[in-house]
Amino acid sequence: MGHPESAADERQPRLAVLKALGDNTRYAIYLELARARSPRSTAEIAELLGLHPNTVRPHLEQMRAVGLLAVEADARGSVGRPLHRYALAPDAPSLGLESPAFPLLASMLTRMAARAGLAPDDAVAAGAEQGRALAAASQDLAGGRQDTARGPDERGCVGSLLAALADMGFDPAAGDGGTAVTIAFTHCPFRELAEAHPEVVCNLHRGLIEGFVEQLGGASVEHFATLADRNPCQVELSVG
Repeated sequence: MGHPESAADERQPRLAVLKALGDNTRYAIYLELARARSPRSTAEIAELLGLHPNTVRPHLEQMRAVGLLAVEADARGSVGRPLHRYALAPDAPSLGLESPAFPLLASMLTRMAARAGLAPDDAVAAGAEQGRALAAASQDLAGGRQDTARGPDERGCVGSLLAALADMGFDPAAGDGGTAVTIAFTHCPFRELAEAHPEVVCNLHRGLIEGFVEQLGGASVEHFATLADRNPCQVELSVG
């Protein structure tokens, strides 16, 4: 038979979470972060909600303290002061904003591919097919390819790839070295699955980028670094 004090101890964290979400401002912040595809800074959250950053900051800290939010330091902040970016904690409640069937389906399909022993090239090929489809869709939205070397619009191949990666939640950061461009994925929306099955997920991501770049033209993938190589993952492109 369980001890009453143990049950009370278990209820305390849940009570703290409910109290945190009981405030209208914190609930609005939580909804914005739940909808976001990548972590958001204090200033970004404040702008979205029409609030001052000094108003948002203590709410973020309280939500982090009770386990609702995870915070990461972004080296792209000002010198000496890393930018803090917030996202929902891995075990935070979803509030019904996404169907629980989708993460479950992704997990099952990834495990099935891993158990089937598919070769990395198979994952790359599947990812490339999706990448070409995404690039073709971006071309259609831009009214068709204008220039083989520049891609579907004025952004060029690299700009279009950055936009697509941002839409998918990878929060990409590009370092321009002229004809050599390195894109780091500062946030991985597939991280949990990638850590469990990198041979499947990382190669799907690699293929996605290779297919996208191949479809648009104007660049080529020189090297793709996965979780096994470095953190964050990154891709090196040759432009022109």
